[in-house]
Amino acid sequence: MAEIIDGRAIAESVVVKVIESTAALVSSGITPGLAVVLVGEDPASQVYVNSKGRRAKECGFHSVQHNLDADTTTQDDLLKLVAELNADPAIHGILVQLPLPDHIDADAVIQAISPDKDVDGFHYINVGRLGTGALDEAFVPCTPAGSMLMIERVRGRDLSGLSAVVIGRSNIVGKPMANLLLAANATVTIAHSRTADLPAVARGADILVAAVGRPEMVKGDWVKPGATVIDVGINRIPAPEKGEGKTRLVGDVAFEEAEKIARAITPVPGGVGPMTIAMLMAATVTSAYRAAGKTPPRF
Repeated sequence: MAEIIDGRAIAESVVVKVIESTAALVSSGITPGLAVVLVGEDPASQVYVNSKGRRAKECGFHSVQHNLDADTTTQDDLLKLVAELNADPAIHGILVQLPLPDHIDADAVIQAISPDKDVDGFHYINVGRLGTGALDEAFVPCTPAGSMLMIERVRGRDLSGLSAVVIGRSNIVGKPMANLLLAANATVTIAHSRTADLPAVARGADILVAAVGRPEMVKGDWVKPGATVIDVGINRIPAPEKGEGKTRLVGDVAFEEAEKIARAITPVPGGVGPMTIAMLMAATVTSAYRAAGKTPPRF
């Protein structure tokens, strides 16, 4: 049976280090600042933003939340707010919660955020920094950053000689994940829905990352014996065994099958999910250290 990679425990260890690093910075007169902007009242976004705010306060950050009305907020209003946050020395991280209303160009807003405060890692400059291996300057999207940390806990920081397959080519997870694995010296394949004989490609992976958003797509016989499996998917499916109308969360990997073959695997829930907000906190304290001309902690 595989080792279950405990995302909650690893996330807590990251937060502990963030708290320690924040305290050291505060003692020198600098408090990391995180601004989160939410436009509209999407319930899932509200829950997520509130969780970020709570974590930021736990870490000792200066935490600011801007809640804007979806009907009355224009793109110019949002761009003006972003410009103000860019210019505010007390703010080190800016996060505009997605999705945005249809009348606002999300890409224009994201690209307006200062690359040095873009703790989500979506600005083209940070994409370029990651793609060219400038990890000491880049901000990396939080989900792949957390996934990479989990891989390091099992396989170490140097992945030389190991084959990695990332199933999924999104800008938010798949592509940055591949670049992180390349930077750690893995031999990387990006696979997707158009890949010929996807199961055979997956079976070649010492490290298999599933990020496609399709419930339990990756079957046990897709997994190489002894592989490390990182399941980024979070899918809600019907659970009639729990009662009428009930649901349950599953990943992109058929966990019970894969667990019997893999060396290590992340569960859903409790795997990659908890890492995302923890890595946002890590990115914010990193930004504050950089702004102060200090060497950031390594997570």
